[in-house]
Amino acid sequence: MNMFKLEENVICECSKALLLALGQKDEYTQLHSERVVELSSEVGIALKFDVEQIKILRISAAFHDIGKIGIPDKVLLKSSSFNDKEWEIMKNHSINSERLVNSLHFENSNIIANAVRHHHEYYDGNGYPDKLKGEDISIYSRIISIADSYDAMSSPRPYHNKKSHSEIMKILEEENGMKYDPIIFEVFRKIIQISHYKVE
Repeated sequence: MNMFKLEENVICECSKALLLALGQKDEYTQLHSERVVELSSEVGIALKFDVEQIKILRISAAFHDIGKIGIPDKVLLKSSSFNDKEWEIMKNHSINSERLVNSLHFENSNIIANAVRHHHEYYDGNGYPDKLKGEDISIYSRIISIADSYDAMSSPRPYHNKKSHSEIMKILEEENGMKYDPIIFEVFRKIIQISHYKVE
């Protein structure tokens, strides 16, 4: 086995191990992350990403919420809406994810760390943590942002009901160009129609 393959296998196993660890704390986030990986990959394939770009995208999607390991249970597992202080704590998960990825020192970890840090940035510059705008946001982050939003709204949570596909798409369309990259959104709109992860 060459060194490239060895490192790739180590990254995959590390991703699985960290997601399993997160799952012990919050099973929803583990399963959500796994679905976001697949949805993001479908968008990347539609955008004609090469093999290396797809690998970076998949790892970034797998790690996008891994920083929630560091969020206190009383906040992460709260069954009602967050107050202002709790919301500020919760927003730290993207920075936690970046730090965790940077600590692993594997190939392209700087690109992946950047992608996970910025998956809650908005296309119009009103996201967090850095208020980046437009194409200043990593393309990996822009893809994960849409996949993350779709899956989050399609899943029942203590503080919101599961939404239907048409309800989700209406919300995403209203936020297109504000939260989401319009070009990537149009690709997502097409691929979700034939995706295994489309909800009813």
